[in-house]
Amino acid sequence: MGSRKRSSHSAKPALPARRAPTPRGVAQTKPPRAPAAPKRAPVSATEPRDSMAYVRHLVRDIPDFPKSGILFRDITPLLADPRGFHITLDAIAERFVGEHADAIVAVESRGFIFGGALAARLNASFVPVRKPGKLPATTDRVKYSLEYGEGELEMHEDALPSGARVIVMDDLLATGGTAAAAGELVRRQDAIVIAYAFVLELEFLGGRARLAPTPVESLIRYA
Repeated sequence: MGSRKRSSHSAKPALPARRAPTPRGVAQTKPPRAPAAPKRAPVSATEPRDSMAYVRHLVRDIPDFPKSGILFRDITPLLADPRGFHITLDAIAERFVGEHADAIVAVESRGFIFGGALAARLNASFVPVRKPGKLPATTDRVKYSLEYGEGELEMHEDALPSGARVIVMDDLLATGGTAAAAGELVRRQDAIVIAYAFVLELEFLGGRARLAPTPVESLIRYA
């Protein structure tokens, strides 16, 4: 008898698991990803962590500018740093929480940078004080003494209503001549200077005494 051959059966490949059917009318979507946290520049080993110390280290000293023997305090690195700029503006605004200010009067030109932002934070109007010939409408003008001569400032005659409460803002308090002149323009319109505000103050030049008895607020002082 001939031997019977066994039939060989190859193994069947495993079928992939079947997914559960999706109900009609229901779209399959992936859960939304949480928004990525904003990236912040790394803190260097030498970066001050105190907020005012951080702002101070952004002010750059420039010797012999604008003339020999003068140490100029340069705020442009502060303006270029978003964190430092926000700290500065918030710190100035916090000094006037609870005070009612109708207007911020700021002096050309660096005072505009801080004065406009302060007006927005305090929900006040912004009034520019400029050098002669810069304002288009009828102006009032005042002369004042500078460290190296005399200067003049102007403000529109109709800039402030009678009795308005005003903060005079500038970047730097030195001898106080420029700020005092701006304050004089405010008072000529029968408005009230409730305070002067500055980012930097050179205490050794005595500007604060010149503005007395009106309160003076400054963030960074140099003795």
